[in-house]
Amino acid sequence: MEAALKKGDSIITSYRDHCHQITRGDSGDNVMAELLGKATGSSGGKGGSMHLYYPKNNFYGGNGIVGAQVPLGAGVAFAHKYKGDGGVCVAAYGDGAANQGQIFEAANMAKLWGLPLIFLIENNQYGMGTSTARGSAADEFYKRGDYIPGLWLDGMDTLAVKKGFEFALDYVRTNQTPLFVEASTYRYHGHSMSDPGISYRSRDEVKAVQEQRDCIDQTKNRLLEAGWITPAELKAITKETRAKVDGHVKFAKSSPVPELSELDTNIYTEYYTPRPTRFGLD
Repeated sequence: MEAALKKGDSIITSYRDHCHQITRGDSGDNVMAELLGKATGSSGGKGGSMHLYYPKNNFYGGNGIVGAQVPLGAGVAFAHKYKGDGGVCVAAYGDGAANQGQIFEAANMAKLWGLPLIFLIENNQYGMGTSTARGSAADEFYKRGDYIPGLWLDGMDTLAVKKGFEFALDYVRTNQTPLFVEASTYRYHGHSMSDPGISYRSRDEVKAVQEQRDCIDQTKNRLLEAGWITPAELKAITKETRAKVDGHVKFAKSSPVPELSELDTNIYTEYYTPRPTRFGLD
C-alpha cells in the first residue's frame, strides 16, 4: 500500500498500527520504546501499542475504539478536499469493525460530499473469536458501500496489493469520490494474549494458509525464482534484520519511564488557551 501512496496522502487505522508508524518514517527504536511504555517512545510512553502517531508524515494513529477511526478518516479526507492539496485518506479497519454503525454514517457523508477516502477493510477472517460468516450477514465487505463502488484484493499477495492500490488511489484522486477496498488476509495467532487462537478454528486450517498463502514466503519465492536474490543473500538480510530488532529492544529496555509530571501533559493541543469563566478558568 505504501508503495502506491504519496507522502502527502494520509493513513488512519485501529490498534494494528506498528508497521504504518515505521513506513511513515518513525524509527524502530521509538516504536519499541512506546510498546514498553518508555519516555523515548513515539507517544512519550503514554499511548502504548494502540496509540502510535506520526502526524508530520500524515499518519493519525493508532485508535483504540473499534471502528472510531473511520469517521475521523472522513474528517481527514475532508481536510484534503478543503485544502485542495490532492491528498487521499486511507481509513483502515477490520472485519469485526465493519459492522459498526459509524462506518455507514461516514460512508454516507463521504459520498454526499465527494471525499477522497478509501475505506480499507482488512479482512483476516476472524473478529476476535468469531468468524466473518457467523458475525456478518453479508461478508463480501467490498460490496458493503452500496452507493460506493468496491474493490477486492488478495491481501496476502504484495504485488496484488500494490497494483490494487495504484488503481484505487488513481480512481479516488481523479474522481474525488470514496471507494471501498477489501484486502483478504489471515490472522495466524490469537487476537490477544488471552486468546489461544485455536478454540474456534483448527490447527490444520492455520497451517494450510501458512503453507499456501503466506505473504512473506510468496515474496521470497518470487525473488528466488526470478534470480533476483540468492538464498545466502536472503539469509544475510534475515540475520541483519534480527540484529536490528534486538537493538530496538535493547534501546527500549534501557530507556527511562515517563516522569510523573508527564501525567497531565498533552491533554490539550499547544494552541489551547484557557479562557476565564465566572467559575474561574475552564
